[in-house]
Amino acid sequence: MVVSGEPMINIRCAAVCFLVVAGLALGPGAVAQQTPAPPQAPAAAAAPAPSPQTDMDKRAEAYFNFSMGHLSEEQYEATGRPEFASQAIDYYKKALALDPGATTIIERLAETYAKSQRIRDAVLEAQNVLKTDPDNLGAHRLLARIYVRTLGDLDSTPNQKNTIHLAVEQLKEIARLDPGDTESTLLLARLYGFENQHDKAEEVLRKVLSTNTDSEAVLEQLSQLLIEEGRAADAIVLLEQAESRSPSAGNEDLLGDAYLQAREYAKAEKAYRAAVEEEPEEVTHRRGLAQSLYVQDKYAAALEQFKKVSELDPDSPESYLRMSEIYRRLNQYDQAEAALVRAKQHAPGSLEVLDNEALLYEAQKRYDDAIHVLSDAIAGVKSQSGEPGPNALAVLYEQLGRVYREKEDYAAAIRTFEDLEKLGPENQRRGRMLVIDTYRASRDLDRAIAAARQAMQLDPKDQDLLSTYAMLLGEKGQTEEAAKVLQGMLHGNAGDRDVYLNLAQVEERGRHYPDAEQAGQKAEQLSREPDDKQMAWFLLGAIYERQKKYDEAEEQFRKVLQVNPHNAPVLNYYGYMLADRGVRLEEATTLIKRALAEESTNGAYLDSLGWAYFKQNRLAEAEEYLRKAAESTTHDPTILDHLGDVEAKLGRSERAAELWEKALAEWQKSSPADYEPERVNNLDKKLKNLKHRLAQKSGAGETKPQ
Repeated sequence: MVVSGEPMINIRCAAVCFLVVAGLALGPGAVAQQTPAPPQAPAAAAAPAPSPQTDMDKRAEAYFNFSMGHLSEEQYEATGRPEFASQAIDYYKKALALDPGATTIIERLAETYAKSQRIRDAVLEAQNVLKTDPDNLGAHRLLARIYVRTLGDLDSTPNQKNTIHLAVEQLKEIARLDPGDTESTLLLARLYGFENQHDKAEEVLRKVLSTNTDSEAVLEQLSQLLIEEGRAADAIVLLEQAESRSPSAGNEDLLGDAYLQAREYAKAEKAYRAAVEEEPEEVTHRRGLAQSLYVQDKYAAALEQFKKVSELDPDSPESYLRMSEIYRRLNQYDQAEAALVRAKQHAPGSLEVLDNEALLYEAQKRYDDAIHVLSDAIAGVKSQSGEPGPNALAVLYEQLGRVYREKEDYAAAIRTFEDLEKLGPENQRRGRMLVIDTYRASRDLDRAIAAARQAMQLDPKDQDLLSTYAMLLGEKGQTEEAAKVLQGMLHGNAGDRDVYLNLAQVEERGRHYPDAEQAGQKAEQLSREPDDKQMAWFLLGAIYERQKKYDEAEEQFRKVLQVNPHNAPVLNYYGYMLADRGVRLEEATTLIKRALAEESTNGAYLDSLGWAYFKQNRLAEAEEYLRKAAESTTHDPTILDHLGDVEAKLGRSERAAELWEKALAEWQKSSPADYEPERVNNLDKKLKNLKHRLAQKSGAGETKPQ
């Protein structure tokens, strides 16, 4: 056959020329090189050997079809039109029929199958390549890609585990054949980590680091692996060594992550600052710096950084959420709401945004608004197709129950926590504990104790439940029985620390001060780090204060503040102890103000500051803070008593009498452990004297001549 006067073979050779010019030459062995066999004695039925011209025709035909297949494959990649994928597959099949041993043709055929989602065919073709060429890197990479891609489409655990195993096998071969392929090595380590084979993942990553010591991608994955295993200290050593060899902003950022995990917040801040100085436009560095400032309660500085993050990454809702949280903590509710609106614009329907919206309403005591937001969120999660996520529902139910409890709608809170119990074993346990705590908050100790006993029957080995039960007995005034429960939980090891802390509180509330001191000292001895000793020192200080051992109490409080100057409960207790005694009142005021800087809406702290001002005869300021305290904590008899003292001193006797009567009523509702007979007697005397004076004044007014 002749085309334009030239034999067909010339057209076929044009295809070969095109492959070379386009940079697609198949290379040696791509199409099997068939040479004539050596001359042999003629056999009776032997077929005639193929002529050189026939062999050349086959090779040219194979090249031509391979070339056309590659063109069609490129057209498919450019357009996505399936007919081009089909054409490419047909051409590759024709080429393969002409040259069955050509692994390059099989590779392209397998790749095209994979691109066009004919996965089973792709796997089969890649496996065919490996049958004849076990070290074919392209085929191993293709299979690895297919298996990894398939993981995202799997639902059942058995299928998933099998596919991970297949992917791991291919990635191991890639690592063997190409040790410099870091991307595949990282993927292999991730799959090991996914299957909780952390030792193998670490081994793979450390092997890469042994030859490529400063690979940031490997350092990042290995440090994250160590952090996830709770080995932040090991991650810090690894990253500090890398930073000493080859300083970089990336390493500093990773160090910041590790320091955050280790709760070394000042070091985290320093590391992130170094990263920001080197790469000021890199958003991850600034986000890390902002977070490190936030956890240190450096709200103004954190706010500044989150604002810069929002400028660098304006579409991310996270920075707006953190800004809203900071504004809320600073009681700047309008700004908090504005930031929350921005977050909602970028993440409509986000449960985290809804959660923060409810928290904002709760902080403003807009309980009905918070309940509405959370109820709608719960309904939205339940309406989603398939089974609702128990974790999302658990968070929402718990927060909704807490809002009901803040609103003092205890029945609704208990119903909500009972809904939480229905979401699985762990949530069942959590729900029971919240129900018990809600009965306690409503001052129904009998029902709280009954609920605790019922829960203990279902899980008698739950240590948290036993501790809760013992503390409830202590509040009920059953100190000996409570102490017996706690003493039965002691095992003579470091885990006894928390038991001794609870025992110290029970004995202190039962006014068994020597026993309380002994338990507090035991807890201190079992606390290894200064941070762990804070609670023991605080309790010992409170126990000494109850016994009027003020010097010993101050010594304990100072120990805490040396370790943690921001410990709000200690700052408040210390300041109130001084104010109540009327000594060092300026120092007392400073201490309490520091506590309020940490928790600006805490009713007890507001009461302490108001009482310190009262002791200084600064009545206007005393009234301001005591009113805020009474609004924040409505049933505290001490706050009502203090506010009554201010009203009495301002000459508002009727209002003072009203407040003192409320205070007496609240004392009668308090638990036996909280009831203070001396305070109640003093309050009763004040009220009777005031009423007597009011009666005298009223009587004098009635008998006055007209």
